Amino acid sequence: YAGGPPPPFSRDHEPGEYARLVRRAKEEFACGNLFEAVCSQTFYEPCPAPPSELHRRVRERNPSPYSFFINLGNQEYLVGASPEMYVRCRGRRIETCPISGTISRGATAIEDAENIRTLLNSLKEESELTMCTDVDRNDKSRICKPGSVQVIGRRQIEMYSRLIHTVDHVEAELRDGFDALDAFLAHTWAVTVTGAPKAWAMQFLEDHEKTPRAWYGGAIGHLGFDGNMNTGLTLRTIRILKGVAQVRAGATLLFDSDPDAEEAETQLKASAFIDALRRPRGGPAMLAGGGGLPSHEGKRVLLIDHQDSFVHTLANYIGQTGAEVVTVRSNPQCIGLNPKEIDRLAGSRPFDLAVLSPGPGSPKDFAVPQTMAALAERRIPVFGVCLGLQGMVEHFGGKLGQLAIPMHGKPSVVKTVNGSNKAGGVFEGVPDEVICGRYHSLYALDDTLPKCLTVTARSEDGVIMGVIHESGTAAAVQFHPESILTTPGMGVVILSNALRSLKYK
Repeated sequence: YAGGPPPPFSRDHEPGEYARLVRRAKEEFACGNLFEAVCSQTFYEPCPAPPSELHRRVRERNPSPYSFFINLGNQEYLVGASPEMYVRCRGRRIETCPISGTISRGATAIEDAENIRTLLNSLKEESELTMCTDVDRNDKSRICKPGSVQVIGRRQIEMYSRLIHTVDHVEAELRDGFDALDAFLAHTWAVTVTGAPKAWAMQFLEDHEKTPRAWYGGAIGHLGFDGNMNTGLTLRTIRILKGVAQVRAGATLLFDSDPDAEEAETQLKASAFIDALRRPRGGPAMLAGGGGLPSHEGKRVLLIDHQDSFVHTLANYIGQTGAEVVTVRSNPQCIGLNPKEIDRLAGSRPFDLAVLSPGPGSPKDFAVPQTMAALAERRIPVFGVCLGLQGMVEHFGGKLGQLAIPMHGKPSVVKTVNGSNKAGGVFEGVPDEVICGRYHSLYALDDTLPKCLTVTARSEDGVIMGVIHESGTAAAVQFHPESILTTPGMGVVILSNALRSLKYK
């Protein structure tokens, strides 16, 4: 194998041109000529690596049910990892699994769950799959026994390296006189790569797509001597022709389609394969949230535990900044933390920051205001979390209220205010809006907030979510930066910022 010269262009549609095609298709939807159309575009990349190496990369990074590598001769190869069954036949039973409805993977399992919720709640994505499955049922009805065509799985979730799909599962029983090849031909070509009504959709594609599809939207699989068949669509496939790689990707268009979003979807679908072409095995992976932060190695943090059930995770997050964490428990219903413990634990190496943990009850149960005073005497900056914020507010003279409905294990949109994410404080680098996990019943009252404290963040329902003292030596958040509900990476960013920015002059 020898790679070819760099392709003269990177795609067969200029940026924005696919979106214009979506707008043209919407005109056909509006007048009833089409219900849906699956338009595609092709991306071009140089291909210096042998196709066999590409196949290894694709299998590692984007494992799929239908994986293949074919040398077609005349310097043409196919490397694919298709997610979608075309037709499977075993005996008289035939199956298909139409895929339609797509959203990107999240950075974490929590984001995946939220994206799945968004996908399942989308009427547009549901309509995509409904029309595909109705056409697919019609294909089967041509050759299958009346009453045997059944949807046995509806909007099932399938997850791949970069995408989440909704999938239906349809089965039927062949009529006498028909076999697997008839089943294959009856579904030609799959609605999920053409549209509906099928003949009109394919004519629209013929008239408006910029380049021939070649193998895209075909099928690959095996036909056994026993008459059984298992085939997958040639989607998510790299076609290598004379050393140049082609990656074709499409999106299902409806009248409800957003043109720019559909263009972005084609780029997302192609991205795993473009990555395989560009990045060798063993190449550096993308860093998760929290990467690229300054190291706080050598700094010491005193974590004061108010009998909380999340304190060790909080210590873990602090440890990710490189700082040493020393944890001490503050006992409730007594004097709280004995100030002498601070001195004993510090020894000859004073603490750079004290973190007041969340906890049950109220700040007075743990004498948090007194702990604040002891830390101030020793000129140790303070960062409070949840109960820590409440204790900080009381220490400076503010008062607390009780929420009508407790916020326990619930996410909220938290908005930074007063330019707090641009002022070099604990919210530096945090977006204007971020999702945060909340576990609290008490909250700081606005009308009694001391003038020495400035609000740095609020929840969507207006509750104070962050404060900072005018001296720059104390700050706190009401939410839990260590919760899985908090946007990934943001908790470590906030704690790193606290270590950097809170200090005595």
